Amino acid sequence: MTYAENLCLFFTLLFGIIIVPGMDMVFVMANALTGGRASGLTATAGIMAGGVFHTLYAALGVGLLLHMVPQLFNVLLLLGAAYIAWIGLSLVRSSIAIGSVEPGARLSRWTSFCRGALTSILNPKAYLFMLAVYPQFLKPQFGPLWSQALIMAIMISVTQLAVYGSLALAAGRSRDMLVASPRATALVGKSVGLVLIVVAALTAWQGWTSAA
Repeated sequence: MTYAENLCLFFTLLFGIIIVPGMDMVFVMANALTGGRASGLTATAGIMAGGVFHTLYAALGVGLLLHMVPQLFNVLLLLGAAYIAWIGLSLVRSSIAIGSVEPGARLSRWTSFCRGALTSILNPKAYLFMLAVYPQFLKPQFGPLWSQALIMAIMISVTQLAVYGSLALAAGRSRDMLVASPRATALVGKSVGLVLIVVAALTAWQGWTSAA
């Protein structure tokens, strides 16, 4: 697999996870609905900051693992692939639904940013997901890990900005679509689940062949 193919696979997985309705998406919509577009975009910036934090510790963890216990790298890769497949299967079997976003007190932009960052940083699923994903895409043969991590961090931030920023700019329509179309929302989740299962299978196969 070339580096470009590796990044394409990472983006497929990344976009699938971000586009699934969840806590970050609801938080951005709530801020946009109660505080306007600027508040929604500020909340998006906070979530992006949290994503950078997750990128830093995940890259550091992979780097330490490769340096101290390289034999465990492929084991972690296979475990990560199994975890991603489990997420995908859960999405395929579930029906995601977003409840209506209730109006609330208007927050300052700084508060929206801080709460967005905390929403991302304190999400326990994000830690598991990042530690499962990064060993599969940060690879020494593609150059320094820090440069690979930087590119992936930029990809994460740009994708979050594109998805959540669009929601913030069109919060009313986005809210109505997610709340009034549970079938469409569930279909998105199931489709992403299938993508995750395929990605997990590809990365597990790659880890198995490299370990052989």
